[in-house]
Amino acid sequence: MAQHARTDRSAPARKDDVIQIRAAAELKAMLSRAASLRGQKLSEFMLASARREAEAAILDQRTFFLDAESHEQFLSLLDAQPAPSPALEKLMKREPLWNR
Repeated sequence: MAQHARTDRSAPARKDDVIQIRAAAELKAMLSRAASLRGQKLSEFMLASARREAEAAILDQRTFFLDAESHEQFLSLLDAQPAPSPALEKLMKREPLWNR
């Protein structure tokens, strides 16, 4: 059975795995500068950045299956233009800032 990442952030996770990366000097300098601007160590900055990207990549790959009829309904909903909300209609009737 696959192990899942800890979601309990109250207790620090053990850090016993090593990740090694080779990078050009210019890239390392840029990453170091960004980490410094955030008040982080380079490794902290890189892990946080990589984690955000990994979560986004995983969330972007959600898969669901539909039968043919449901698939057609789904596509119709995606293609249908939404009705404007009252708030949008009010906003569109407002005089633009550059005309005030």
